[in-house]
Amino acid sequence: MPIFEYLCPACNRIFSFLSLRPQPAGVPVCPHCAATNLTRVPSSFAVARKSADVSRSAPAPGGADGPGAGHPTGDDDPAAARMEAEMMRMADSLGDADAENPRVMARMMRRMAEVSGEPVTDTMNEMLRRLEAGEDPETLEEELGGQLEAEMGGADGAGGAPTRDDGLYDM
Repeated sequence: MPIFEYLCPACNRIFSFLSLRPQPAGVPVCPHCAATNLTRVPSSFAVARKSADVSRSAPAPGGADGPGAGHPTGDDDPAAARMEAEMMRMADSLGDADAENPRVMARMMRRMAEVSGEPVTDTMNEMLRRLEAGEDPETLEEELGGQLEAEMGGADGAGGAPTRDDGLYDM
């Protein structure tokens, strides 16, 4: 079952939702503050088995679960569509062992920054360089996470990088 991630602007927090459908039927409600204006965000990391497997499970375009079924999709936003297409290309090229490889993770993060046009801060560059050297992602997060958050807008939650909720919620 797919997991979709949504940002609550009121909480400045990203929540993960488990869907029983290949595409969500609508936008969920924030599990923390009950806000209804959540925005779907790209998942930080995704792995697909084979494009043939994905296409067999995907609904027909324009169907009840297709584009426009209760929420904006990549079809409505060219930049999001480009990013989603690139994510699918990268996921198709991954093997099961690649999902845990810090070097592959760094390569994908660099590519996503390039595709999205997001700047790579000095700390992010350091983190990517060290991932490419094979260092443990969790150790790097502990060591550089606060500094990275400060570079991206502050750790006070006021306009800074959103935090990530650890829960998994039903849609």
